[in-house]
Amino acid sequence: MTISRRDFLATTGTCAAHLALAGAILPPAIRRRWTLPTGRVVAAEPFARLENVGKDVWALISTPLSGDFTTVCNGGLIAGKHGVLAIEGFMQPAGARWLATRAKELTGSWPTHVLVTHYHSDHTNGVAGYFDGGMTPKIHSTAATQSQVKDRNLPADPSREHALADAMMVDAASAAKLDIGGRTVRLIPKSGHTASDVAVVIDELDLVFGGDLIWNAMFPNYVDAAPSTLAKSVASLRRSADATYIPGHGPIAKTAEFDRYVAFLNEIERAAREGKQKGLDPKTLAEGYTVPASLGEWTLFQKSFIETAFKAWYKEIA
Repeated sequence: MTISRRDFLATTGTCAAHLALAGAILPPAIRRRWTLPTGRVVAAEPFARLENVGKDVWALISTPLSGDFTTVCNGGLIAGKHGVLAIEGFMQPAGARWLATRAKELTGSWPTHVLVTHYHSDHTNGVAGYFDGGMTPKIHSTAATQSQVKDRNLPADPSREHALADAMMVDAASAAKLDIGGRTVRLIPKSGHTASDVAVVIDELDLVFGGDLIWNAMFPNYVDAAPSTLAKSVASLRRSADATYIPGHGPIAKTAEFDRYVAFLNEIERAAREGKQKGLDPKTLAEGYTVPASLGEWTLFQKSFIETAFKAWYKEIA
């Protein structure tokens, strides 16, 4: 299922538009790296694949660069004896419905719980798809996410707002535990990518679903970012050397990729502070900036994305 690029770009303030522009100009070599699986693939469509990353845990890795924006963001499934947690609502209801159908096939159960990590449209617009066929999973989000979906996501989607209206609130001040039968997952509130983000941790598997706090091989979206808070939140999610991280966008990461992302965030801060000290405006600084080769290859599709990051840092420095 696809939507027009014009309609898709109506959400210019979110990760969705950020990726839509990327798909048009991303080099073929990076496209191939994006589509390279890490775990065993159990299902695949042009818009996403589902990889097994642990016992009864699957990561949905979105592949929107072909122009199919059904999902856009990454997400996943975590199954227990008495329930299944689906992570993210995706860009369209068809994305949520596809993941829910895979949950039924893999576990025998439609998702009983759904976590939305933050308000951006590519993570929330499709959440109503989980209610197809009369199913009624419990939606989890922070109060800030719920209000921002209503107030800031455009164009408005009444079905999405209705799906979130009765969401169970994740306390923004403390971690919560969700018991789905023989497995407990931690819902950890953070901020930095937006004013209200939530990460999911499975301690026994050393596995983190980071939402858009974590990006892999893609320049992150700073449009709502508080940069220093983002860096602290990301650092706090680091696990052991054997940990696995499911980013909000990009392929699955291991600790080496996670550490590279941390170094990347630090480098953006360094460049921003140096540029500010020299009296350069964000646009001028961005035009002359390149990511150091030591940090590897990042998908720098347009200089405007770098400028957005520098603007966020300049605002915080000021």
